[in-house]
Amino acid sequence: MNKSSSDPAAALNDPKVSANTLAAGAVLWRYARDGGIEIAMVHRPKYDDWSLPKGKLDPGETPAVAAVREVAEETGLNSRLGRYLGHVTYPVTGHRKLKRVDYWAAHVLNGAFESNSEVDELVWCGLDGLMDALSYPMDRSIVRNFLRLPADTVNLLLVRHGKAGRRDRFHGPDDDRPLEKAGRAQARDLVPNLLAFGAAEIYSAPPLRCVQTVTPVAEALGVDIKLDPLFSESGYAAAPAAALARARELGTDPTVQVICSQGKVIPDLLDSWAAEDGLTLPAARNRKGSVWVLSLYKGRLVAADHLDRILVSPDIPRV
Repeated sequence: MNKSSSDPAAALNDPKVSANTLAAGAVLWRYARDGGIEIAMVHRPKYDDWSLPKGKLDPGETPAVAAVREVAEETGLNSRLGRYLGHVTYPVTGHRKLKRVDYWAAHVLNGAFESNSEVDELVWCGLDGLMDALSYPMDRSIVRNFLRLPADTVNLLLVRHGKAGRRDRFHGPDDDRPLEKAGRAQARDLVPNLLAFGAAEIYSAPPLRCVQTVTPVAEALGVDIKLDPLFSESGYAAAPAAALARARELGTDPTVQVICSQGKVIPDLLDSWAAEDGLTLPAARNRKGSVWVLSLYKGRLVAADHLDRILVSPDIPRV
């Protein structure tokens, strides 16, 4: 027998064994009556354990969308994702496979728990007793990541427009260059992912390709797209400080705002913002159709998570 199939530690360290079972979940939280917060634990009768809500990705589903769906299916509660909290990887019992679970903070919006085939009990736990009550060290590590920053951060979603072909091959004003077929597909794929983070109002730089990128999500929400020239390449180049101030202003609104901008704007704007607020940004290529999920607390940028152009969490195996 191969050692890694019977030894969990060996499986985790075996480069030939990849995480080919993908799942997602959340630290689901709400405000307590005393003004603090409570976190949901679920009991699974099949395993007789207490854990954070989670579940496997459906085919073609992204981890962010799966996290919201699985939370709703296991708890009956609708939620909005916030900060990315990292992932855990562990062997699947009886298989030469590893399961990877990505986690986000998730604020309860509405709904009610009902016992179901997977979860027969849900308990809201204060922070004092939570760690002892959870069955698994991996869940406790995710909760510790959650507790490193305030729970009640505000989301701001910064989108780079989708693929629009090459500038030198378009005959006409560059602001009129539309999305190509792949870009239109990216725009459609953005919808469930942006909704998972609570997207509610939409802003865009004026170029057509930017507007077209967020048109599907605006249509899904039934809202108008608000144009802001400060987020275009020309507008930003003329007034970068004003553009940053505008982004900060939008990031103070508890209603989740989406901004669609351009490749020569987003990296510089974020670098300036992060430098002012003392945040180190994760490495990212800022490719077309990708999204930054920015987390703000009292107007300060405290976390920035990048979703790649295929909108999966960092380091998800692309198989």
